Amino acid sequence: MFLGNGEDELLLPNKYIPEGLEEGDEIEVFVYRDSEDRLIATTLQPYLELYEFGVLKVKSAGKFGAFLDWGLEKDLLVPFSEQLHPLQEGESVVVALVPDVETDRLIGTCKVGQYLEYERIPFAPGDEVDLLIYERSDLGYNAIINNHYRGLIYYNEVFQPLTIGDKVKGYIKQVRVDKSIDLSLQPQGYYHSIDVNTDKILKTLQDQSGFLPLTDNSDPAVIYSTLQMSKKAFKKAIGALYRERVIRLEDDGIYMN
Repeated sequence: MFLGNGEDELLLPNKYIPEGLEEGDEIEVFVYRDSEDRLIATTLQPYLELYEFGVLKVKSAGKFGAFLDWGLEKDLLVPFSEQLHPLQEGESVVVALVPDVETDRLIGTCKVGQYLEYERIPFAPGDEVDLLIYERSDLGYNAIINNHYRGLIYYNEVFQPLTIGDKVKGYIKQVRVDKSIDLSLQPQGYYHSIDVNTDKILKTLQDQSGFLPLTDNSDPAVIYSTLQMSKKAFKKAIGALYRERVIRLEDDGIYMN
């Protein structure tokens, strides 16, 4: 079938034609160049669309660069010039889907920073956002925010395992005068974070028959492995629960009243 939008026409191969599709029907397709460099439509859904960021796996590496699985029959090329290091088969890597200015083909690039937005920052402190961890810096982890912006999570504020390619929920801590964005993995605002963490402690206490072997002197790593929160957040939350007489604090741990 040939598809048109009133101006352009392109081919939808037989293998992609849904059963019952008739002339005049509307259909949503993804447009890209096939192995013979022709514009073609497909009903397959790629893992990334133009100027989106994501984690893709390397299927092979050859003389032109690395080829990544992006959900279509034709693999996505990441030329050597768009790699930060030589990509290897089986490796998972954070890339952006961008047009090649010379060929008009879609390619992947590991140099994602140049495609992020650094102006018109729409966030306020406390906003919840989606994060994609894409690199480590001297200060912490750089993350892509809501598929458009860059932010930083400082190492001393990371209380959970993070690896490149992780997708996590985060919170805007502050937007600086230079438009750089500080991020947190914990909810912002005293009462908000207290509520979240007290709920987590109470649920864990209920699951553990009303007792947790944690105190003010517990190792921060033990607190995090048990409750997924920092020691500072833990102390604030148990203080709030103690003042409400929901728990009692003993030398060996926390008991639910």
